Amino acid sequence: MTNTALAEECAADVLLRADADGITTLTLNRPAQFNSLSVELLAALQRALDAIAEDLSVRVVVIAGAGKAFCAGHDLKEMRSSEDEAFHQALFEQCGRVMMTINRMPQPVIARIHGIATAAGCQLVAACDLAVAADVARFAVSGINVGLFCSTPAVALSRNLGRKKALELLFTGEFIDAAEAQRLGLVNRVVPLEQLDAALQTLCAAIIAKSALAIRTGKDMFYHQLELGLEDAYRYAAGVMACNMGAEDAREGIDAFVAKRKPQWKGC
Repeated sequence: MTNTALAEECAADVLLRADADGITTLTLNRPAQFNSLSVELLAALQRALDAIAEDLSVRVVVIAGAGKAFCAGHDLKEMRSSEDEAFHQALFEQCGRVMMTINRMPQPVIARIHGIATAAGCQLVAACDLAVAADVARFAVSGINVGLFCSTPAVALSRNLGRKKALELLFTGEFIDAAEAQRLGLVNRVVPLEQLDAALQTLCAAIIAKSALAIRTGKDMFYHQLELGLEDAYRYAAGVMACNMGAEDAREGIDAFVAKRKPQWKGC
């Protein structure tokens, strides 16, 4: 499916796609449901991410939400529409695939949070490589409030926050504000709402200015080494770095640094 065809399909449905200057923005488009992650929306998001992962003209992906909320988690009405455990198993596995795709795709993925991010919506923020939030945004893993422990959100949350704080949020379902989310490491930057897009653009521009090859190599390395023991992680990282050193972009970057000029990146 071409980018245009995908964009038209998404625009007519629950996900919007916009492309400009190497940045693809995917907007969760269920504002009346606070962008809750229905089966349909998760499928659309998976298709879009899979297509983008194959498109090296896309340098950065932004995930945003339409309306008042960023994402209020899973669609509870849809979840209660079935008593079938197999349906729920498939739903949570589908959501997990989306989160893993975000980690495994070559482009950096940035969450743009302008409102609430709860339960699986908070999971989505945690799964993204980076996150920029408005100062009015609020975060919670609130499944516990309806008798459902946020087990799948806990996977991403525990890889962003310290253990005790992650468990406190998971056990209590309490909200934290954007400043606290930044302090805990859930988001990178917090700015006034009216400055959110400018801050996001600044971050995207800083990434796009770097070697695309180095960014792709680094993202893949980063997530892979997290799952290794210390000695294996260093051994693996040394191999990746040695390979990266042989790339044309690395040679160009070092030569440009020595010559005190701007590098001309070649790698795609």
